[in-house]
Amino acid sequence: MEIVRSHRKSSAGGPVPTLSFYRSAPPLEVRLEDFELFAMDRLRVLHGISDGLSRGKKATEMDDLVSELWREHMRHPDTTEIINKDIISHFVLRLVYCRTEDLRKWFLSMETTLFRSRFRFASAEAQIMLMNECELPLKALTHDEFKDVKDELGQVARSINQPLPTADDSIFFKIPFEEVPELVAARSVYLRKGYGYVAVNQVVSLVANQFRSHLSKALVLTNRKWTTTIRELEKDRLTPIVEGLSTRYLGPDYSQPKEYAEISLKDIDQIARSSFSLCMRHLFYKLREDHHLKHGGRMQLGLFLKGVGLKLDDALAFWRAEFSQKVGSERFEKEYAYNIRHNYGKEGKRTDYTPYSCQRIITSTPGVGDHHGCPYRHFSEENLRAALGNMGVTGRSVDDIMEKVQNRHYQLACTLTFEAIHSCPHDAGINHPNQYFIDSRKILQPKADSVGGS
Repeated sequence: MEIVRSHRKSSAGGPVPTLSFYRSAPPLEVRLEDFELFAMDRLRVLHGISDGLSRGKKATEMDDLVSELWREHMRHPDTTEIINKDIISHFVLRLVYCRTEDLRKWFLSMETTLFRSRFRFASAEAQIMLMNECELPLKALTHDEFKDVKDELGQVARSINQPLPTADDSIFFKIPFEEVPELVAARSVYLRKGYGYVAVNQVVSLVANQFRSHLSKALVLTNRKWTTTIRELEKDRLTPIVEGLSTRYLGPDYSQPKEYAEISLKDIDQIARSSFSLCMRHLFYKLREDHHLKHGGRMQLGLFLKGVGLKLDDALAFWRAEFSQKVGSERFEKEYAYNIRHNYGKEGKRTDYTPYSCQRIITSTPGVGDHHGCPYRHFSEENLRAALGNMGVTGRSVDDIMEKVQNRHYQLACTLTFEAIHSCPHDAGINHPNQYFIDSRKILQPKADSVGGS
């Protein structure tokens, strides 16, 4: 697979920064394994950024978060490989996220935030190289110009808590005001005769806007190439990878319970009330109420129960007790028992099926009579408020959750639900119903043991 990379030296012979506009580069042979693994590592960075933004982190907090995420997922002992991984992963994800407007919008926002933070951490030399590449109409102030506007620049600096301007007039530039709409909107730039006067530490907004504009256009062009040629040419090799990456769950699969590794049938109702996420709690009580679930619901709840430690024999007994009330024992054995054993890897291909992640549940499309899917996405506001109330979530917490739902931050809404119920923060965020269960038991089990011991 040919993809682009950056040279280690510029045309002038000097070093090229690892941070770039990803415009173009020489072709590079990439192993299929690296094609996918590099993209997954970058996705971990972008998802971390998305979570930080949805939690309302400030710019300085986002910079620290991006630095930590980049160091954790994109580092490599070989400097050349760091550059290659950065470039490769970006262009792979362009293919992944060019395919729909929603995907393009998310990728554009996350990559711009990533670029902005990385630019701030870049060396002065790297920043200057990128500024030159942007060809921004920046003009350094002359000494006389600086003296003429120094007082006004000081007022702006004080209003945005920046250091006051000094006699070093090279740290300020002037630029046509239409190039700095973000700074104008934030009232963080002095305007005079059609020009905005910006400090060097404000240039990041200008460069990031150029990056965003370039990437936005590039995503549209990539989509055209993908739909007209690449998708069909690579249908047996790259297309399945590309089309699966945007919904790929990147955490533990919870196929084999490692913590709280066994739950008892006699305790399942109590555990469901205290430690099931809303999606699983809803399915559990619908099963108790109707004594039946359609296929999607059986898969979502059944694999979850397997992941939290319900043994095969207990699972058969659990489902048999409910379904027999609706369809009878004989029909249960003929039509449903096989699928339960199949999920546990005891029939068919003997595959060890994994519980569904939040991402898979959110993107499912339940139909009429179905109860699977994500309540934060699929419930009406009235039904969601009622469901949260039944879990014991009330007051301001409900309003905060509904705000996240309205902004389509469904996993963060689930995280806020967890925090409201357990009265403690959950900084990692909820990404999987089985993670919700384990983290809940970690909090509640010590309390139960303490009560029992006293």
